[in-house]
Amino acid sequence: MRSPKHKTQNPVSKPESATNATASSTFFDIYGPEAKADVVFKTPDADSTLNLQDVQGLVTWVLAEGFMPSWIFIKNKPLIPKVVMLYVPGLDAALYMSQSKILSGLKEFCGNPRAVLALSCVSDRMQTIDALLTCKLKRKRNEVDSALKKHDQTSEQGGCSGGSNNPSSMEVLKDLPFPITYYTLTAKELEDNGYCHDQPGFVSTLPAPSGCCLYEMLALDCEMCVTSEGFELTRISLVDIKGQVVLDKLVKPSNRIIDYNTRYSGITCEMLNGVTTGLKDVQEDFLKLVYKETILVGHSLENDLLALKISHDLVIDTAVLYKHPRGASYKTALRVLTRRFLSREIQESRNGHDSIEDARAAMELALLKIRHGPEFGSPPSFMRKKLLTVLNDYGKTSSFIDDISIVRRYTSEASHAFPVASDVEALSKAKKEVKNDKVHFVWTQFSELNSYFKNQAEDTDKLNAKLAEMISLLTCNKKSTTPKGIKFSVTSELKDILTCIDTRIRSLYHELPANTMLIICTGHGDTAIVHRLRKMLREQIETTVSREKLVKVLEELQAQAEVALCFVGVKH
Repeated sequence: MRSPKHKTQNPVSKPESATNATASSTFFDIYGPEAKADVVFKTPDADSTLNLQDVQGLVTWVLAEGFMPSWIFIKNKPLIPKVVMLYVPGLDAALYMSQSKILSGLKEFCGNPRAVLALSCVSDRMQTIDALLTCKLKRKRNEVDSALKKHDQTSEQGGCSGGSNNPSSMEVLKDLPFPITYYTLTAKELEDNGYCHDQPGFVSTLPAPSGCCLYEMLALDCEMCVTSEGFELTRISLVDIKGQVVLDKLVKPSNRIIDYNTRYSGITCEMLNGVTTGLKDVQEDFLKLVYKETILVGHSLENDLLALKISHDLVIDTAVLYKHPRGASYKTALRVLTRRFLSREIQESRNGHDSIEDARAAMELALLKIRHGPEFGSPPSFMRKKLLTVLNDYGKTSSFIDDISIVRRYTSEASHAFPVASDVEALSKAKKEVKNDKVHFVWTQFSELNSYFKNQAEDTDKLNAKLAEMISLLTCNKKSTTPKGIKFSVTSELKDILTCIDTRIRSLYHELPANTMLIICTGHGDTAIVHRLRKMLREQIETTVSREKLVKVLEELQAQAEVALCFVGVKH
């Protein structure tokens, strides 16, 4: 066995390194022409559990200067020319064990899997992918000082105050550690934070017309008063990335005003005298400026969009972006964030808030995160970096094959990006990229299984049938003198999907060059049904199933979905 000192001597393909062919021949001279790379799972401790960061760590250990994993031994590591990571969400341990004959290719190529503790089912799919594709690194002292210095310079310049010192949008948005879309709320975050979608009486933003010169980012803030029908809009303000006002209008509520809410809104009876602009008027103005592709920035924007009666999905919410130290159920006030990170006071006037001032503050806070990365505002000793950027720092080229929304979030400038719309297309692209000698890391996803579970959860009839089956199984298991794990029925459609997954994995494996490492990570099981049941309980939706039984079903499904799998093998 090689000595521990071998790690520091391990040849790493950096930008100035020799070509792969030269390196490979050197390694074969050392290890012999018959040498092969291989993996050996170490016997897990009774209390040890793999997590998603452990899976990611295997990639950085093989292709960069990561830390040696404690759960697996890589034999003849330098012989591995590339790593292929396949993400198959939806396949949990229970489903795999019950259908292992259909999925026989997994064991044939990778042996038995290791269980992986998935993120909580409260998380969404993007957080799971984030755990695999971003690295939490220790920040060097000079990098901490540099980030703080840039922050101070921004504060001194007044950020988005509309002055001449403001950088242009091109200067602000270049050389970013993560793309801007990385910071937009996911579908689940929109739902969890009360953003309305397809509500009666609401209008939705529209796709930008062909050739239209649209705003990439706008910040929104609204003021409301209390009427006989509740809160209604009285002022709307939009500012661009430089803090310039692009829309600022007072709005006459359609119902009788009970309280102008002046101490917060700054709106008085005198200000609205003579105002004839109504909600529909400002909706029309808004939709001419904010298109479906425009990123809308604000603080707790769900309230502003509710007052506007507008649905928009591309949102950066600074109340969510800057995590509260006490957890996701708490949100830090805009004035507190502005004081801490922008070194100025807002909302101090006795005459109420200024929506232009608040919109500028939200834009500046968002830009700080975008410029410095998602860890800005957190303890400065750590930083988050895209996995593909880390690999590129060590001279490794990556090919990234996935849905366009994921491609935009996680690719680096030096990587090859391939947006795809189906598993068939993903397989086709992956088979070509694994044969590219200049590519060292390939990522792709087979999402058909996860999409199937989402469709099942959204179908009320199928959901009720699933619940009835589970309640019956749980009741029988409880009465049994020797309770066993719950085994659910598998539909013919699901079996067909699993068969397709196995066929695609076999097809991909066939194209892998010798000594290529294949990592298949499932991330989580059926979280779609967990999210649906949670929503039913939270919103107290009427159902034929009692709340007590629904909770028991939820506990069982969540426990199952949170046991993911990791398969690792080397092509011989």
